[in-house]
Amino acid sequence: MTTTGRINPRVLFLLPTALFLMSLLSFFPANGQNETSSDAVLTPEKKETVYVFEIREEIAKPVWRKTQMAFDEAIDTKSSLILIHLNTYGGQVDFADSIRTRILQSTIPVYVFIDNNAASAGALISIACDSIYMQPGGNIGAATVVNQSAEQLPDKYQSYMRAMMRSTAETNGRDPQIAQAMVDPDVEVEGISEKGKVLTFTTQEALDNGFCEGIANNYQEVIKNYTTLQNPEIVVQKLTLLDKLIGMLISPAISGLLIMVIIGGIYFELQSPGIGFPSIAAVTAALIYFAPLYLEGLAAHWEIAIFIVGIILVMVEIFALPGFGVAGISGILLIMLGLSFSMVGNVGFSFSAEQIEKLFTSIMVVIIATTAGVVLSFFLTKKLLTSKNLHFALNTVLDKNEGFTSSENIQSELIGSTGIARTVLRPGGKIEINQVVYDAVAETTFIEKGTPVVVTRYVNAQLFVKKTNQNRLNTEEKSEQ
Repeated sequence: MTTTGRINPRVLFLLPTALFLMSLLSFFPANGQNETSSDAVLTPEKKETVYVFEIREEIAKPVWRKTQMAFDEAIDTKSSLILIHLNTYGGQVDFADSIRTRILQSTIPVYVFIDNNAASAGALISIACDSIYMQPGGNIGAATVVNQSAEQLPDKYQSYMRAMMRSTAETNGRDPQIAQAMVDPDVEVEGISEKGKVLTFTTQEALDNGFCEGIANNYQEVIKNYTTLQNPEIVVQKLTLLDKLIGMLISPAISGLLIMVIIGGIYFELQSPGIGFPSIAAVTAALIYFAPLYLEGLAAHWEIAIFIVGIILVMVEIFALPGFGVAGISGILLIMLGLSFSMVGNVGFSFSAEQIEKLFTSIMVVIIATTAGVVLSFFLTKKLLTSKNLHFALNTVLDKNEGFTSSENIQSELIGSTGIARTVLRPGGKIEINQVVYDAVAETTFIEKGTPVVVTRYVNAQLFVKKTNQNRLNTEEKSEQ
């Protein structure tokens, strides 16, 4: 009896422990039902976001840069939809292809709203989008590849564009034959496109043939009427002043002008050695050219180094070595390579197929700009040295009574005098006559330093000289006398 009447010590320990565990379990919901409702109360509902950016200019490098920024920002903001507000007549095929690829690889759905035109490269970009919406009166098509003069390029270019249009249309479930007819006038689509005409759809025609999902007056209507998003937050891309400046400077037109200034400045220095305005202009243009490309990650250190080495070799040719030989030619070649490579994004000397095409384009831009710079510089040099309408005047009167005299009569009397070239004349430089140094211009394009010369004429305050048949020794002796 005594034994059965006792309370087991283990029970005394287990009983309060069980009661404690049961009280803890009461705080946890069964099957997680109350947990969900609790989270709903504590965590506000996340608002969906639509990211909108515009393409309303020629398809070129600035648009490709803007597109990359837009997609990166859309990912950062966890947007539910990317909407492109498009109105373009087209542009460069290589950058349109880059934009097309970025759209096709996007994990976020991409819609496009065409408020007027989606021609040529614009059509390719539009077809790459998941859904196309158009404003009444809009157009899409006419994707034939043409040059700057609107002349159709050879068939190898058309073949590449046809393939891109077909594959892009197939990816998004659109008729590849219709897409091809937008490029090739020889493609006939029964009831839609006649042979001999490049296909362009109006808004209604695009809607009827599966190249448009709906009609809207603005992109806000697209979001409201053609998406399942409820009152989404619309984030519109806003470019800073620096972004706009970089976009402008990396455009092919501005890059070409800067290259012309760089090459033109070098050319002027070759004609008249010395550090002056042409050198300052060339250096300034080079800084403006490379700075945005470096900030964008296109111009690598080694590409800028190639350009600088080229400049150094040209300077050595100008100031140290007579004539124009290996150093000068190597320098110009390195300058052109540095300018070309810096336009293309690459890792070392590794180039993808797409980058090789862009490299070819950049080399052509550099060659054309270089040629134009040299021709323009040569023309300006001739004009500056021979123009009768170019005069410089001082407001202050230089009175003879104050000791001022004119050198015009003195220098005009030098016609027929012989001297020696004290610098290389390309064609401008320095000559020495009777131990006096004068500025002069060679009648020919080049006279080496130390060559005997004779003054042939004096025009617009400028001495002109040519080589003389006298030997250098006799000329130097005569100048000492």
